[in-house]
Formats: sequence, C-alpha cells, structure tokens
Amino acid sequence: MGLLEAIILAVLAASTPLLIAATGELITERAGVLNLGVEGMMIMGAACGFGGALWSGSIFVGALCGILAGVALSLVFAVMTLGLAVNQVATGLALTILGIGTSGLIGAGFVGERIKPAPRLYIPGLTDIPFIGRILFGEDGFVYLSLLLVIAVWLFLYRTRAGLILRAAGDNHASAHALGYPVLRIRLYAVMFGGACAGLAGAYLPLAYTPFFIPGMTAGRGWIALALVVFASWRPGRLVIGAYLFGAVTILQLHAQGWGVGVPSQLMSALPYLATVIVLVLISRARTGGSTAPAALGTVFVPDR
Repeated sequence: MGLLEAIILAVLAASTPLLIAATGELITERAGVLNLGVEGMMIMGAACGFGGALWSGSIFVGALCGILAGVALSLVFAVMTLGLAVNQVATGLALTILGIGTSGLIGAGFVGERIKPAPRLYIPGLTDIPFIGRILFGEDGFVYLSLLLVIAVWLFLYRTRAGLILRAAGDNHASAHALGYPVLRIRLYAVMFGGACAGLAGAYLPLAYTPFFIPGMTAGRGWIALALVVFASWRPGRLVIGAYLFGAVTILQLHAQGWGVGVPSQLMSALPYLATVIVLVLISRARTGGSTAPAALGTVFVPDR
C-alpha cells in the first residue's frame, strides 16, 4: 500500500504541468489559433519562475514570474500571427526555439541553486488518514489549482455567453466577425491565457516538482500537452483523464527501470512520447463523425477593412 500510494502521488505530480499547459492550449485552439510554441513558453516559465522564487524567496512570486514570462512570449506570437498574419505553425516552432535559447541564457546563473519547494497541504485528521489522506489532502497548491482551472474552463466554455462567442470565433471567424464580434481581440485574449497557463506549468517544475533549474527541464512536456488537447477532442473534462494517463506512463516507466525490467532504458524513456503517437493514431482511425477540431483552427483571419 505504501508503494502504491507513492506511485499515485508521483503520477499526480507528473500530470499537473501537463494538465495546466493543455488547459491553456485548449482555450487557444478553441478560439481558432494553433500555438505550437507551448514548449518554449513552458521552459521560459521554468527559468523565470525559478529566478523569481530564488530572488524573492516566495513561491507565489516565482509562479507569477513564470506566468508573466509565458504571457510575454504569447504576445510575440500574437503580434506575428494575429497582427501580421504570419503562418501559425511556423511561428509556433520559431517561438519554441526562441524560448529554449532564451531560457538557457536566463537560467545559466541558476544552475546548481536550490530553493525550498512549494508547501503541501496539511489538514490535521484528514491528511493523516491512511492511503487516501495524503492523496486527497496532502498535495501542493498547484495540483488543486490545475483541477479548479479545468472546472473553470468548462464552465466558461459551456455555461457563459463569452465562451459561446469564443467557440464561434474558432469555428467560423467570418460569421463571428459579420455579427460584430472582435475576432482578433478574442483570439488575443485566448493566446495570452494559453501563454499564462504554459508559463505556470513550466514554473511548476522547479517550484514544486524538482526544487532546482536545469536547461531543457521541460523535456518535451509542451509537445505532450499539445497532443493531450487532441486526445481530449478539445473538451476540458477529457483533459484530466489524458493528463493522468500520460503522467502514469511517465512514472511507471521510471519504476519499471527500478524493478529491473529487461527492456533497454532508452526505450522505457521513450514510452510517454510513443504513447502520445499511438493515441493520436488510434483517435484518428476511430473518429467516424468527422473531425471535432474547431473548423477555423490554424486559419489566418484578416478582417475586412
């Protein structure tokens, strides 16, 4: 039971950055914008978040710095794709390269430094319950925030007029524009929200997951977050299942190596990314009712003047 509890706690921790980043990307794509720069935003959030926490001694300030770093990169993306109508795929890839390089420059002085990780919740009596106590009432604030974020996004998309307008902008931007809705402004806010979530997800890594910074510590999590949005069919509720599934694959491959499973360690390390490819292929083959993606996803919009 102790080993099972440790595995579940590790899965929750590994899944949290995926869930936060994927939730932000879902809003971005629901608005009709395909942002492939999530990986770059995450690593920038990790570098700036760790630097902010190291400088201030506050996890909250570190998380805020990570969010601001993600928003800053998202504004660069927005200027290029929304303001100058540049290809979204090419811009997102360039943004990832920019984020990785800039984070290495910013974080060069942080390598070797350590901070106190984010505190975990402790409720006397509840956290001490065997097995489920630490799982339900002993996590850090980021874990609970990720779940609240998914709930808030679901309510926004399906229970508010603003969410309906955002989905309309992603499905048919021409019709939304004809009805008088500011499509570019809606997409700008969606891109900024996605950048903020990606920056927060990246900041989670050095602030709570591992209390130090190393270059490239996101290790492809941004790409997995992009795949999660497709896995969830652009629905917030399914993101939770997908994030915990991929988090479980990541953790179990580590335990499998520790158990001495006779499989090359390189193959075990590739399992999360192999699972990503397999899931996308299966979803593509199983989908019979047509694509569930926003109809205008990735399409440049230039309003009539």
